[in-house]
Amino acid sequence: MGVDLRQVVAGVLTLTMFVMLGNMIKRDHFDSVEGKFPGARDVEFDSEKVSEQGLVNFSKKNTNGPWMEGGLEPKPCWKESNFDEVESKGFVTFSLTNGPEYHVSQIADAVVVARYIGATLVLPDIRGSKPGDERKFEEIYDVEKFVKSLVGVVKVVKGLPKDVSIRDVAVVKVPNRVSEDHIAEQIEPVFRTNSIIRLATFFPSVNMRKTTKTSASDSVACLAMFGTLELQPEVNEVVDSMIERLRTLSRKSDGRFIAVDLRVEILDKKGCRGSSATGTKSCFSAQEIAIFSEEDWIWQGYHNLPHSESILPADKKAKFLESEDSEFEKVIDFYMCSQSDVFVPAISGLFYANVAGKRIASGKTQILVPADISGTSASVTSHFSPYISKKNHMAHSCFC
Repeated sequence: MGVDLRQVVAGVLTLTMFVMLGNMIKRDHFDSVEGKFPGARDVEFDSEKVSEQGLVNFSKKNTNGPWMEGGLEPKPCWKESNFDEVESKGFVTFSLTNGPEYHVSQIADAVVVARYIGATLVLPDIRGSKPGDERKFEEIYDVEKFVKSLVGVVKVVKGLPKDVSIRDVAVVKVPNRVSEDHIAEQIEPVFRTNSIIRLATFFPSVNMRKTTKTSASDSVACLAMFGTLELQPEVNEVVDSMIERLRTLSRKSDGRFIAVDLRVEILDKKGCRGSSATGTKSCFSAQEIAIFSEEDWIWQGYHNLPHSESILPADKKAKFLESEDSEFEKVIDFYMCSQSDVFVPAISGLFYANVAGKRIASGKTQILVPADISGTSASVTSHFSPYISKKNHMAHSCFC
């Protein structure tokens, strides 16, 4: 039978299309892939078989899907009291760009740099993909939480002094997960000369894997990535109401739901091909996800899937669905994938990596990676994300 994804998949948001599905999985069947999405090197999108007595446990009482026993929220390994206050000698400015999955990393890099060079951090603005699409930080994130969380680490101000000219600001490129050596060699000399720098973070690779090398800035990076950003109350209320609506619609699965990240717009442009070297795939197209779900296991019998617009409170639609590429939509998408009972990344990349980080930080380790396996019957434990099964995400080094 031909499958039209738009009749199968719901929960559609613009940049990242995801499915919020409750009462679906009738048998445990996921598997692994290893691959790299174009332009994203070193992305963990592979999995390995682990025993059910391994890192995570599934409820033996529940036979209706991959619902694990609730995990405890881990405790942060860093302590704010361990940070000595640094005298401010200048300013670091930057912008948050490309969506919330990038914001997390951009914040971490900016805080690490500002701390190392002893600069005051200027509250960033938020810039969308279109010219002129700019927002204030407080339109999406909680300013009070952000500033308070960095007390004693770096000083935060809302803007540069009025007497500062834009000509005085030096632009410095910063690789994601910037090292202390790079700061000392490439950034600090510029800061000493200018005292005001603007950071432009770039991503030579999408690599969120835990490393064995440690540095004095690790605790700062952990705090910045996992302890500073929270949604401002209105946006957080919208996310909470949508999640509550999904749980109400998912009564047959005891109020639980799955979020599937499809990235349909990216796949339409680049396609989803196997690797020439290994024959494995870095992603799954919308059609493949739909067909995969039909074959032998799973999502049959669930036809009333909620569309995102039907879940979003009516009085919020004008604001949060204001444009085709709304920053609010991206934020809602990211945080709902972070809070779902199960997350299925159908494509490798920074969205998957940073959603995984937030889920690890909150104890929501149910992340399953799909694959098309002919003639194979695999248990759900064979398809845990390696970020979980191997504990190789950097978030694991931030929490105890």
